[in-house]
Amino acid sequence: MNHLKIFIIVSLSLILGINNYSFSEELNKANTSEQVKPARFKQLSMEELNVYQQPLGQQVMKVSSIGLGGPYNPLLRSPVMGQRMFDLLYYLRWNSSVPLRLNEFAILIIGRQWRSQVEWYAHAPLAIKAGLSPDIVATLKMQKRPEKMAEDEALVYDFVTELTQNKFVSDATFEKARKVFSEQQLVDLTTITGTYVTVAMLLSMAEESVPTGKELPFKPGEP
Repeated sequence: MNHLKIFIIVSLSLILGINNYSFSEELNKANTSEQVKPARFKQLSMEELNVYQQPLGQQVMKVSSIGLGGPYNPLLRSPVMGQRMFDLLYYLRWNSSVPLRLNEFAILIIGRQWRSQVEWYAHAPLAIKAGLSPDIVATLKMQKRPEKMAEDEALVYDFVTELTQNKFVSDATFEKARKVFSEQQLVDLTTITGTYVTVAMLLSMAEESVPTGKELPFKPGEP
């Protein structure tokens, strides 16, 4: 937008030949007129939490790689619901019947569908640490179906993608999945999928981003 303003200013000064036109002053205005958009939810610190928020904040700080940022910042505004959400996320992250490598893969699939800066920033390193191939992560980031996936990884990709994109899981995919995963794992995988859609929605609604000074996974203009 500022580039357009500068172009207009330069054009006017050349076409109209304005002698008293303060070009440098107007150019400076064009460069500084774009204001930083205020945060939708002020970032809370532990010191700012009230008695209802503090127990949740203390639990978050023990496990979160981004502190009270990301989804926790808006969730703290509704501490009772936030506590229920935290408990669900705690189960899905550390007590799910789905192996951690596949758990993180499912989260990344959702994060990429939503172009969620925070989900990708937080979970891409966790997925690789859990054993997911960096090549799979890189290919998924390019919005392509990864090649050379293990059988269980391919099933997670197809299951999650069908469920979110088609709004159902085909009989063929379900039959393949039930041969590899238990019924509990299929239920947990579905819950992981839906829960991280909710997380992505919270992040999008609140316009939360990665910690200050950290690089965005998805650059401006990238799909």
